[in-house]
Amino acid sequence: MLPIYVVNNFGQFNHLIHRALRDLDIDASLIPNTTPPGKVRDGCRGIILGGGPAIERAGDCSQYLDLGLPVLGICLGLHIIAKRFGGDVHPGQSGGYGPVDVEICEPSEILEGYPKKMNVWASHADEVFQVPKGFTVLARSCICNNEAIALPEKHIYGLQWHPEVSHTFEGRRVFENFNRITLENP
Repeated sequence: MLPIYVVNNFGQFNHLIHRALRDLDIDASLIPNTTPPGKVRDGCRGIILGGGPAIERAGDCSQYLDLGLPVLGICLGLHIIAKRFGGDVHPGQSGGYGPVDVEICEPSEILEGYPKKMNVWASHADEVFQVPKGFTVLARSCICNNEAIALPEKHIYGLQWHPEVSHTFEGRRVFENFNRITLENP
């Protein structure tokens, strides 16, 4: 079985994403964001676009969204997804990194098993201000209307928060759900 690729966008938590997957016995490889799209397409069963400091350093990530594979974008990964499909990303009014209560407003396979409200840790330095056409808003908070979005028919999901950090409520569940999605939608 092919692994899930975790795309390193130079964020401080990309290694934690990789480790979280391994701790769940999910085969995963950490790859540079300059890996050629053909190599990504042929080498994995799903892609996690990790966080990072700037969208300008996102390498080939936007091209990975056209490979027909399930994709989970985390923080900067969410922003890459939003911009690629015509959404808009701006600096957040709250900024910083810390706890936030999110409310799930739409059921989704990526957030299956979560309660309606939960506490997560997120960076709001940048946020999705305009959701791309065709995407569904899955979760919101009092400081950000677009904490999670999805294009379900293509199995593309994005989260503003960091499920890989220990402070996020049951963050591992996102990775378990994504693993299941990649196995059910090759």
